[in-house]
Amino acid sequence: MVNRVYGLLGIVSKMANWNADFTGKPKSTSDGDVYGSDKAIKYSMKKYLKGKGEKILYIKTYKIDEKAKADEKNKLQPKELTERYNEIFAPAIIDKNTSSKEVLKNLFSAVDVMNFGATFAVGGQNISITGAVQIGQGFNKYEGTVTEVQDILSPFRNSKKDNADASSLGKKIMSSEAHYIYPFSVNPKNYDEYIGIVDGFNGYAREAYDLFKESALVGATALNTNSKSGCENEFALFIECKDDSEIYLPNLDKYVDFIKGETMNTIDLTRLFNLLNEKIRKEIESIEIYYNPYTTEIKPQVIGNIDNVKIMNIFTKEEI
Repeated sequence: MVNRVYGLLGIVSKMANWNADFTGKPKSTSDGDVYGSDKAIKYSMKKYLKGKGEKILYIKTYKIDEKAKADEKNKLQPKELTERYNEIFAPAIIDKNTSSKEVLKNLFSAVDVMNFGATFAVGGQNISITGAVQIGQGFNKYEGTVTEVQDILSPFRNSKKDNADASSLGKKIMSSEAHYIYPFSVNPKNYDEYIGIVDGFNGYAREAYDLFKESALVGATALNTNSKSGCENEFALFIECKDDSEIYLPNLDKYVDFIKGETMNTIDLTRLFNLLNEKIRKEIESIEIYYNPYTTEIKPQVIGNIDNVKIMNIFTKEEI
């Protein structure tokens, strides 16, 4: 794959917590703007792909170490990066004698590394790969978001507390409703420098992009944990440039507006379409828009003189 792609990924969070900070509240800036980090959406995508049997390196997995020191023996704990590497690339193992060529070849065989890159500093290696896929911070576009706190009564008492006779209390913190819009870009040329260095490596693979796209459309919906129940993929935009295109687009999220309606919400792309002037349109191979037509309307649905435009149901992938 050689052509660049620009786009947007939209996540709705309704009575849920898409991305919490260390206090448990929805992540926000110092100015109070609610946002989701790129790590949150990447996690949902990697979790989905791992469930499909794809090779994923950078995801938390666990072990029970029977040989650990006394206070850690037989305790559940996350694996180290070296252990995860040796696990998914077995029978290959990494040590101080392992060549960087071998490590790079293995790293690029993992779907998450092929898409998002990697920082790998173990086994005497010091490798930093800038990912072909770059995802920005996803800011909430809905101004009416309110943080809700729900008290939860545990069925068990906590003997370490003063009121040990009573059941302990917990809290579940959620957003009443939030609509996150993430910008992303795909630049296959980020990997050109590794062609000729890594045996059999031909650059960013179309198959890796297809998996990125697939997981970007369903990852949040599939991640149905307690705090994420209510978080769904509701919108996505993919703008594929022509192979020889010389245009470079900015982060597109700033050109999107969200309008709350009584029965249907609106994602307004008017300012974004204005950005795509005649000169830029000539550089575009195709545009695909996915959204939830049962809760959301897209405005407008006509994009100038671009021929290859598809608007699809984000759940069924059928053209609307």
